Amino acid sequence: MNIRVARDYALSLPEANEEPHFTYSSFRVRGKIFATVPPDGKTMHVFVDEQRRELAIAMYPDACEKLWWGKKVTGIKVFLAKADASEVKDLLYSAWKQKAPKRLIQATKSGDTNLT
Repeated sequence: MNIRVARDYALSLPEANEEPHFTYSSFRVRGKIFATVPPDGKTMHVFVDEQRRELAIAMYPDACEKLWWGKKVTGIKVFLAKADASEVKDLLYSAWKQKAPKRLIQATKSGDTNLT
């Protein structure tokens, strides 16, 4: 997996966009951050819930680790060169789904993404 593929997938999610976040790049849905990329582009920080995080770390211990923000775990740090593309895409989708409004998620499921 590499940052180009991860970025393309993140931006393919409904209403996702990329914006600067301090020195990082961030991926957002309606203003809410679901993933960030440090300047080196070698890792991606994906904001998934504890259950999804622990599953990814158990399945891909060389590619994933807990993401710490001070004393709190806020998501998962993915080492892109060691990560499986399908797993990164699944993590990004899970993070997007946590941040997207329920109406957008429902519209996506039904195929009606023309929401305002």
